[in-house]
Amino acid sequence: MSDESVHPADEVMCQCSGTKRGYIQSLYEQGMDVQAISRWTGALSGCGGCEWDIADFLKALDQQKVQADSQTDRDNSAG
Repeated sequence: MSDESVHPADEVMCQCSGTKRGYIQSLYEQGMDVQAISRWTGALSGCGGCEWDIADFLKALDQQKVQADSQTDRDNSAG
């Protein structure tokens, strides 16, 4: 299977633990930070090759959350 055919949620972000993008996102949405995600999944505790990718992914999720929260605040103040 080529990389292009892998759905982003199915992408393995940590080769050492086999942790997939969708699982990391799910744990983040449950309120886990990077240290908790690492302890829960084993990601970031092996070779270190996934460190930057996971950090960038969690940063993007943080930004999406801030934008969504800002939109909710605007919607609530308009109504």
